[in-house]
Amino acid sequence: MEYRRLGSSGLKLSEISLGSWLTYGSRVEAEAAKACIRTAYEHGINHFDCAVVYGAQPHQAEEVVGEALREFPRHTYTVTSKVFWKVGPSTYDQGLSRKHLIERVEMSLKAMKLDYIDIYYAHRFDPETDLEETLRAFDDLVAQGKILYWGFSQWTPAQIERAAAIVDKRNLRRPVVSQPVYNMIDRGIEQEVMPICAREGIGQVVYSPLAQGVLTGKYKPGMPIPEGSRGADPKYGKFVQRYLSDEEMLRRIQQLQPIAERNGLTMAQLALAWVLRRPEVTSAIIGATRPEQVVENVKASGVKLSEEDLKEIDRILGYAE
Repeated sequence: MEYRRLGSSGLKLSEISLGSWLTYGSRVEAEAAKACIRTAYEHGINHFDCAVVYGAQPHQAEEVVGEALREFPRHTYTVTSKVFWKVGPSTYDQGLSRKHLIERVEMSLKAMKLDYIDIYYAHRFDPETDLEETLRAFDDLVAQGKILYWGFSQWTPAQIERAAAIVDKRNLRRPVVSQPVYNMIDRGIEQEVMPICAREGIGQVVYSPLAQGVLTGKYKPGMPIPEGSRGADPKYGKFVQRYLSDEEMLRRIQQLQPIAERNGLTMAQLALAWVLRRPEVTSAIIGATRPEQVVENVKASGVKLSEEDLKEIDRILGYAE
């Protein structure tokens, strides 16, 4: 496993991180989830991603992840959580108000049985709360030692620039990480988000690097959705549908197989290596329901694709200039 510095912070994260979205606390039983986390740690992953809303109910995935990580010395890993989405009937059960942020951090700490959370994210931007209120709350939580760093997920370029201007003006602690979707198909952050964050010292820890499993090549055009896959799940398949509805893209993805084979890679490893080709990307978050998936994916760390391979990938997927 290789490690990269997270933005301008002192953190060094494994190039591959393990996430818990749609898996731990919901689709995957606790013992299987713990086996995946244990395997990840043993293979060099030091960054574990979670959120308040992950799991069948609020904080459930946090409980599973926290329990699994208690096997290991606290100083040897980083763990995250995220807050924003509605988690209850109260008007205070959502958003990025000072009240919700501070109360949810306490609940996250209790769920994970931790003294501090390494990174706490604004899971989305909250248009109904003054941005300075949110930024001051994050600053206070860092000062109190309840979180060490803060970041955001899926903020627009304008939102990122506004936040950067406020923290500079008010001398508040800066965000160190952005968590956007990024993969061979979803490249939207390349034009503005990456350059802005690089300028501001904000690293990228990207999610969905395999496009919900589509880039593994297991979803073939004109063929039934494989049994047991996320796409076949009656509850969670909706997250894959936007990819599966594009038959032409599915055909193009199948054409990536020879590139993977000549590099001695699986399709998943190829997709992860492609994401990690960018120096702005600190880490790519994978999901896993079985330890074997973790073992396969960590092998993408350190893989360098040639310029010829990268150009061919762009040509196949329709991104060539």
